[in-house]
Amino acid sequence: MADKKIGEYYAPPPKMGKWEGFKKFLWNSETSQCLGRTGSSWAKILLFYIIFYAALTGFFAAIFAVFYQTLEADKPKWMLDNGLIGSNPGLGFRPMPPEANVESTLVWYESSKKDNYKYWVDETARFLKAYEDLPKKNQVNCSFEQPPVDGKVCGIDIQSFSPCTLDNDFGYHVARPCIFLKLNKIYNWVPQIYNDSKNLPTDMPEELKQHIKQKQSLRPNETGVVWVSCEGENPADVENIKARDYYPRMGFPHYYFPFQNIEGYIPPIVAVQFTVETGVLINIECKAWAHNIHHDRSDRRGSVHFELMVD
Repeated sequence: MADKKIGEYYAPPPKMGKWEGFKKFLWNSETSQCLGRTGSSWAKILLFYIIFYAALTGFFAAIFAVFYQTLEADKPKWMLDNGLIGSNPGLGFRPMPPEANVESTLVWYESSKKDNYKYWVDETARFLKAYEDLPKKNQVNCSFEQPPVDGKVCGIDIQSFSPCTLDNDFGYHVARPCIFLKLNKIYNWVPQIYNDSKNLPTDMPEELKQHIKQKQSLRPNETGVVWVSCEGENPADVENIKARDYYPRMGFPHYYFPFQNIEGYIPPIVAVQFTVETGVLINIECKAWAHNIHHDRSDRRGSVHFELMVD
């Protein structure tokens, strides 16, 4: 009810209970107010916020439109040293330990128990199946004499990793496990190859140096490779690695580079089959070798570490 004027003063509104006051706040029939406002007041507020949020949406839409004009869908804006990834590729290995041990790099199994090494076989097979299931568009058969032409990429023959194949359980059943290595993809990165045996780094393993020298003398056209080496990290680890074999070759051929996001591209992989002393934990470090690959053990740049134990 409206306040009544008594002389020069206004009388206070009548006292109401909580429930009656709340109902009057929801709808005041005397003033036609809902929640303390008239219909015209609510209409003005609604119109204001519609205009405000429409202008805000339009502003951000214009900002994003301008931003996306500076980007390209098929390549990053900042590349190589100008980007966060940089120009020094990392090296990865497969199979990886179970997700429950996400920080672990230990490959550990018993070669006499199929149920025990089955996980590693299945993980490796799943990794290679992803390569087989990728679309083959733009893929061609490549060689050192026939690199891909513009717009084409090189395919991978899974059988070229033999004996590191599913039919052979990837060597896990005979205590000769196969570990697959791959370089991380960096857009437009081109390796600077070590193809001159007289200009090799001093810390390169002697085995790899001899391999490059042999290739240079017998097949000089096949030295265009990002070389790979796997060594025991400590003297005891070196002794416990009896042998290691690389398939299909001791590195990644240059014709797989650069990565330019062409549909059908698949990064090259190398299978390394280890023959090791059983019952011993072995620390292994694999490195990729090129003039523009720098190694940093603490940051694992250009290399990868894992442990191998076969019971």
